[in-house]
Amino acid sequence: MEILKPEDLKERYNDPWIAPYEKEITMVDGDTVEIIEYHPCISGSNWLVKQYEHSSPLIIKTSRDGNKHDFICKIGKSPLKLKASYNAAGIEAISVEGDEVKVTHAGLAGAGVGAAMCRGMGDGVKYVELLQEGGGSKLGKANVVTPKMEKVVIGVDDTDVKDKGATWTMAHNMGVELKNEGFEYLDHVICQLYPKNPHKTQNCVSIALTFAVKEEDKDKLINRVIEILKRDTLSDKTAIAVKTGIGIPDKLRDYAHKTKTGMMDVETAEKVANELGIDLIAVTGDHGKIGALAACGLYDDPDEAVKIYSRE
Repeated sequence: MEILKPEDLKERYNDPWIAPYEKEITMVDGDTVEIIEYHPCISGSNWLVKQYEHSSPLIIKTSRDGNKHDFICKIGKSPLKLKASYNAAGIEAISVEGDEVKVTHAGLAGAGVGAAMCRGMGDGVKYVELLQEGGGSKLGKANVVTPKMEKVVIGVDDTDVKDKGATWTMAHNMGVELKNEGFEYLDHVICQLYPKNPHKTQNCVSIALTFAVKEEDKDKLINRVIEILKRDTLSDKTAIAVKTGIGIPDKLRDYAHKTKTGMMDVETAEKVANELGIDLIAVTGDHGKIGALAACGLYDDPDEAVKIYSRE
């Protein structure tokens, strides 16, 4: 076994057969690990996601958005039965050791090159343990080691007023500002709420922003979100919901759907959040808690989040 840092890999492999990944991120929630990686290709990465999906027993769920892969997995070890074209690549083992996550990737031919050399050059990788160098018809296998992080979803609602502002743009700009400060801004999802709500400003949407953070930085992230919203919001009803962890409880998803199909009140939002251990924070007022919590219930399903269930 050879231990190589990203700079070592870049120095050794600079030929046309290597395409470095952009980034690798791993988040841990109990026995569940979520791996997010940014492939060097855009739609070409779909092949890899499909191969991983049906080759790896440790993978629970996969999704892809452009070159962004998302694998939700369970910790453990499950040897792969690789076969060219059919089961060409996958994840063989996942472990958490202190503040590090170790993921064993294996693949045949080009997928084996991706297992170590391509992934290992990505931002966020601490080092790789090269177990077998791939390429040609050979098997490639490596442990890719990244920092252990947590997933934090922040729902935001009620930042604009009737004649000015836009919650989705403000939330995104806040995410970019936080990214520039060093936080890992992963996603922005618009959640369509009940369009017949008489209290709406116009389109009636709330926003879910997703971040990956080290445990010690979580409070700092939340405090900065509150500071930025107090600085920029136009509304006296702005609130956020803060959800930590990977899964979405059925009760939260059900609440989100009810908020899309009819009127909801602050008291119900507070009751659901309290039962699920989700923090609701009034930044300038309580009313935004309703939509902020709903966005957290659908942050992992952008297509469902934007659906309108109440027609004119």
